[in-house]
Amino acid sequence: MSVLKIASTSEASSAAGAVANTFREEGMAELQAIGPKAVNQAVKSIAIARGYVAASGVDLFFTPAFVEVEVSDETRTGIRFTVRSRTPVPVLRPRRGGNEPPPPPMESSVPKAEEWKDI
Repeated sequence: MSVLKIASTSEASSAAGAVANTFREEGMAELQAIGPKAVNQAVKSIAIARGYVAASGVDLFFTPAFVEVEVSDETRTGIRFTVRSRTPVPVLRPRRGGNEPPPPPMESSVPKAEEWKDI
């Protein structure tokens, strides 16, 4: 799987299209961003991508993680966003390397909006 690299100058709507297409083809997507502006664009692109795939019954979420990246012979810390769905989704094309099914959706411990209680 290729990692979508998001820069501070990336158009959020264009990146969202790439996220949605990658998700539809592979069942998940990974984005990588270095720096606060790039992280902002990555989060916005995931939010926009949620809207792109919501009509087909898909509920996207992401998991952030730190990653070490080599840039111009210098090690930088970036953030990698793994985008998955809370609902099972058929993959449009076979995955590279075989006919493996997409990874199962991760169980969420976050309550649904109707389960939230006022404090």
